[in-house]
Amino acid sequence: MNYTLEKLKTCRYLYWGTFLFLGFLVLLGLASSAYMEHEGHYVTGMNNQIVWGLPHIFAVTLIVIASGVLNIASMSSAFDKKLYKPLAPLSALFAIAFLVSGLIILVLDLGRPDRLIVAMTTYNFKSIFAWNIFLYSGFFVILSIYIWTMLDFNVSKFSSVVGKLAFGWRIILTTGTGSIFGFLVAREAYSTAVLAPLFIIMSLLYGTAVFYLLLRIISKMQNITIPSEITVNIRKLIIIFLLANIYFLILYHITNLYISKQIAIEKFILLDGGGYTTMFWLGQVGFGLLIPLFFELTNKDNRDFPLTLTSIMVIVGGFFAVAVIIIGGQAFPLNIFPDHTIIESSFFDNNIHGYTPSIYEFGLGIGGTSLALIIILILITNLKFIPAKK
Repeated sequence: MNYTLEKLKTCRYLYWGTFLFLGFLVLLGLASSAYMEHEGHYVTGMNNQIVWGLPHIFAVTLIVIASGVLNIASMSSAFDKKLYKPLAPLSALFAIAFLVSGLIILVLDLGRPDRLIVAMTTYNFKSIFAWNIFLYSGFFVILSIYIWTMLDFNVSKFSSVVGKLAFGWRIILTTGTGSIFGFLVAREAYSTAVLAPLFIIMSLLYGTAVFYLLLRIISKMQNITIPSEITVNIRKLIIIFLLANIYFLILYHITNLYISKQIAIEKFILLDGGGYTTMFWLGQVGFGLLIPLFFELTNKDNRDFPLTLTSIMVIVGGFFAVAVIIIGGQAFPLNIFPDHTIIESSFFDNNIHGYTPSIYEFGLGIGGTSLALIIILILITNLKFIPAKK
């Protein structure tokens, strides 16, 4: 394809309106974080049982998206698909933006972000968190070099090699993110290696959906049309990833059901978990997987609107999926003394734990997400990322 890269050319009122709106949300997120830092985490919905709350849901979702949104660039460099080559710089840019925003939410939600320097200089390599520090920072460096090789024709000959490295690194990174939960043996909801491939396929699905939505928005702002061939191929990818996600989700729950000590948590999530069960069946499975799959399988004309709607549902369903994993896994009580008489204390042992997020947690999550979008907006306006025919 004979193409060139351009900067975003849109109405300045639309640009500044979007910029100011996103900037306001970023400031709102910073204010929420500052308030939680000053007052303490008692102003949030988190407690001694639910220690990872809504900000962690936002952060993990954004990091998973950061890996998956690189799909398009990986198709170009790792699999030599010429159709996606013009979109590769945008794909890598999206990955950096979502990675940065997800990590910033994590840092601001730690309670003591000023002690980040300790985590960066003191490592416990028995902890998967220590491994992820290297995975995240390495991914950022590789993506930066990858974008450089795609935008600077003097080093473009290295683009394919760096792209293959980025593809391999993102698989390892998402494996590490899933292993945060898979290696956490204290929680019955986690403690299974199946979570690593499940997170990988989740990233492929959510990242593709996010890329398509952002591409649609940019094309509207730039007043260009997305080629139908790209739309058709993205639709095929989403169908494949939906089917793979359903398969690995079934495999994950069958694995837990096979393990005797996991049956209680499976019954909790699948049958009698109240709101958590509702989030799983209606949010994750129904709204996030089955309905989108039905939409795309019946979209015989390859129209844009059903794919846009599908992408939105996939992202919303993905948010519920991460919420079920993170919050649902913590809500189920720890089995500290297996095969012994269950005791209860004033610390709510052996009780199902409730969690209602506060407005400050929501503000931090929305602010971090807006940061990713404002990074993308600034860079596509000042650097040539958007493909156009010569």
